[in-house]
Amino acid sequence: MQDVKRIVILGSTGSIGRQTLEVVEAHSNTLKVIGLGAGSNYQLLEQQVRRFCPSFAALADAEAARIAASHLQDETVQVLSGLQGITDLVDLPNVDLVVNALSGFAGLEPTIKAIRRGIPVAIANKEPLVVAGHLIMEESRRWNSPILPIDSEPSAIFQCLRDEKRFLRKLIITASGGPFRGWTQDQLSTVTPELALRHPNWSMGQKITVDSASLMNKGLEVIEAHWLFNVDYSQIEVVIHPQSIVHSLIEFIDGSILAHLGQPDMRVPIQYALSYPERWGSPWPRLSLVEAGQLTFHAPDLTNFPCLELALLAGKKGGSMPTVLSGADEEAVDLFLKEKIGFMDIPRLIEGALASHHRIDNPDLATLQAVDHWARCWVREHI
Repeated sequence: MQDVKRIVILGSTGSIGRQTLEVVEAHSNTLKVIGLGAGSNYQLLEQQVRRFCPSFAALADAEAARIAASHLQDETVQVLSGLQGITDLVDLPNVDLVVNALSGFAGLEPTIKAIRRGIPVAIANKEPLVVAGHLIMEESRRWNSPILPIDSEPSAIFQCLRDEKRFLRKLIITASGGPFRGWTQDQLSTVTPELALRHPNWSMGQKITVDSASLMNKGLEVIEAHWLFNVDYSQIEVVIHPQSIVHSLIEFIDGSILAHLGQPDMRVPIQYALSYPERWGSPWPRLSLVEAGQLTFHAPDLTNFPCLELALLAGKKGGSMPTVLSGADEEAVDLFLKEKIGFMDIPRLIEGALASHHRIDNPDLATLQAVDHWARCWVREHI
């Protein structure tokens, strides 16, 4: 009989968090939720608490936390408040795994805190590794706390690479190309938030869906892979794969290529992160190669989708530059979703912030927080 794994889910009301709870429901005999954290969606959090009966829940929005606490007085759950409340979930006793599905920079502090407690972190939140990969991986090694990727692409690499890193020649990260693949700059200038949120293959949160449409998401994944797998940027390639069946590939020095194939269904990599190092059966739809048909690949269009190249340049420059990239992108995407800027203003503002910043080498956590704040302010001031 398998031991029960006690988990804390940060970002439980978002797309990844909801799908993680589907995995928990499918494996309720081996997974137990003891903490749930979210932003402001108290209605959904209340439903999740009643269904999964965690001991603690937290909402970053103080007013939402107050409402949730009043609604859940008939439950045995304790409701925490604010960003500190989210981080405090990591301090719960007997946590076996923290699932970080928070959006943006907010996921950094609880990630580091979990690592320092020796707790494995299943991470879907790219920004912590993008802005502080050097700190996170150093702490991971120091405290022997593994980082388990949830996103389909790094999960695919993780599953293919296994113990053969010494034979690696190249990582090949796939991208669907988003809903605007093949569009010109004139066409892209007309993109609305509604159009950008219509991803052809994946169901994701708003920020990551817009990042996918601009190819920024793929640039963030390159930086993430650089830190997760300790691979030089010269050994990482991005290819467009519209069908989203091949989730990434690795090439070895002998010319062999291993690929990870599957349905575009996030529950599969989520389950692997939760079950690791084991594999569990699952009820999720299976891939039929016959039905999948033709699989195609081509080079990304860096001219019309400059966010990818901006991310690659920031990653290679290192230091505080990826933090500027992440903060500027997060702020610009938020402004785009609020219809205060156009789609092509996103790369323009990010490029401006990067050009205006003087790189800081080996930044500590306080410096990273200050740089993130500076980048957001720069974007707001240069609309």
